[in-house]
This record gives sequence, C-alpha cells and structure tokens, in this order.
Amino acid sequence: MTDHIVIGDRVLLDAGFRAARARLEILASDEMLLQASEEAYGAGITSLVAAAGPAAGLTRLAGANLDKLTGTDGCAHTSLRWEAIAADGTLFTALEADLMLFPAGDRNATLALAGGYRPQPGQAGAGLDEAILRRCATVAIHSFMARVACALAHPAGTAGPAVVP
Repeated sequence: MTDHIVIGDRVLLDAGFRAARARLEILASDEMLLQASEEAYGAGITSLVAAAGPAAGLTRLAGANLDKLTGTDGCAHTSLRWEAIAADGTLFTALEADLMLFPAGDRNATLALAGGYRPQPGQAGAGLDEAILRRCATVAIHSFMARVACALAHPAGTAGPAVVP
C-alpha cells in the first residue's frame, strides 16, 4: 500500500459562482469549515472502525487549516489540510487537498476537492487494506463536501440537499 489514497469529489451547487465564492470566503474565515472537517473525519473513522476494528479508530482530528482563497473570475481555490493525532500521540497530516469552486452555467457552481488522504502512522494504521481505507476516506470526503455544499447553497442554515453529479 502507498502512504496515501488519492481522493476526490465534486458537488453541483444550487447557487451561482459569485454568490458561492463570497460565501466560501466567509466560511473560510470562521469555524464552519473546522466543524465540517471534524464531523467528516469522525464519520470516516467510524466507518474505518466498523470495517477494521477498534484499534483503527484511535485517532482524532487536531485541526483543519485553509490557505487564503485565491482565484479569478472563473475559479476560486484554497488548499485544505487536516492534521490528526494518531494513537501513539504523533501528529500527522491526514488530508492535503485543493478545494476549488468553478462556474457551472449562469445559475450554478461546482465545488470540487482533489487530494491525498493518509491513514494514521504506527501500529493502528499499519496493514490496513487499501480498499477499506479508500472506502473510509470516501465517506469522510463525501461528508465534508456535503456539509460545505449545503452551507454554500443554503446560507443561514436553510435546508436543502446539494446535487451530487
């Protein structure tokens, strides 16, 4: 197995690019993306424990870091990093990814994520089946993207699902 799983996801938003970009700038500066990251990492680890046993779940997210949002009229981009604590207390990078926003016609935008997801180092992460790790990474990333997409398309907590292409 390699040291990371290449992971990606995209969501079609029911919001225009300019409005979604403005909301993403706001979300990047508050605690919402950290909360979405914590909940998503937890969902992935819960899935991992169900598939690989309790030792695989001895990790927690320590923080989520975002670079400043950059881009042009046709794209917005930020780097996202999840730092986690392994069972042995070691800090490791669980996710390094690019979070991007693109126009998708006049009334929609696409939120996309592409990056690398890593299991915890040490005994608890050793020997994990790559298919199980990929499935758990996918659960975490889908959860994160759904939460961010909902916040972008439905500000102020209004309900409504995102459309997954």
